[in-house]
Amino acid sequence: MGYVGQHGVATLRRYKYSGVDHSLVAKYILQPFWSRFVNLFPLWFPDSSISSFFFDSFNWFYSPHLDTAPPRWVHLAHGMLLFLYQFEALAFGSTAMCGKATFWYWFIAAVPFYCATWEHFFTNTLILPIVNGPTEGLMLIYLCHFFTFFTGAEWWAQDFRKSIPLLNWVPLVPEVPVYGIALFLMIAFAVIPTIGSNIHNVYKVVEARKGSMLLALAMLFPFGLLLAGVLVWSYLSPSDIMRNQPHLLVIGTGFAFGFLVSLAYFPFAIANALTARLDDGFVPNYLFIILYMITLFTNLIWPSIVVAETPLLMSS
Repeated sequence: MGYVGQHGVATLRRYKYSGVDHSLVAKYILQPFWSRFVNLFPLWFPDSSISSFFFDSFNWFYSPHLDTAPPRWVHLAHGMLLFLYQFEALAFGSTAMCGKATFWYWFIAAVPFYCATWEHFFTNTLILPIVNGPTEGLMLIYLCHFFTFFTGAEWWAQDFRKSIPLLNWVPLVPEVPVYGIALFLMIAFAVIPTIGSNIHNVYKVVEARKGSMLLALAMLFPFGLLLAGVLVWSYLSPSDIMRNQPHLLVIGTGFAFGFLVSLAYFPFAIANALTARLDDGFVPNYLFIILYMITLFTNLIWPSIVVAETPLLMSS
């Protein structure tokens, strides 16, 4: 029976997906395209394999530590593949040279996704507004890749007043890279409004059921602990893990984001980082081993769950 008990099997058979997409771009442009393009691949072919073979392999080959910009054609390929396959992948070409700011790009991708799942738990419906992440958000990403093909990744890393000369007249503005401005705008105008909408929709359901909003918010605690763990580890790591091993950290914690298994691992990692700070900056020689173990463990979990649940899903 694997990971799913009898009650879970019965629930799976009763489950019916419910979702609404109010996006005009999806309705009139992308959905007709999706309905035709999806037939080019067999339905059993996992989209994560497309991500691994096409997206990640380019960056691993040209910039394994993400400390240099890949060739411009890599950004063009990312944009084209992202448009064709229409799913979010770990394509970090545009965040190369961002250093610790890479964490916040992972943050703005993970938080809306998790909060949308939390909202769906209460509403039983995935409601996408007229402007949403899976449609307009992805469109913005591959348009940025197309733009980077012409300008190069360095355009995002330099002072925004140099990248956008029209803003030279703005007084008393410190030197801020373009990716910092883009990050601020995405958090202010996309992430925060989305989270507010999720909380508002959950609040309406909880009030209608005469439930406790505090208990509903408590469901976000494990995810908040994961975010705090990644943030503390990346900023206090004496070996600067986010800058030197961003692929491993983001991929490893990305899988942990899905399974929340990092709750058992991060205390040890944080303790190592804090101890190193107290010991005059001595770097534990096993810090990267812990990171490799997290990445390996979280990658091994997914196939085991698929093997256990696929027969149940097929039979239902």
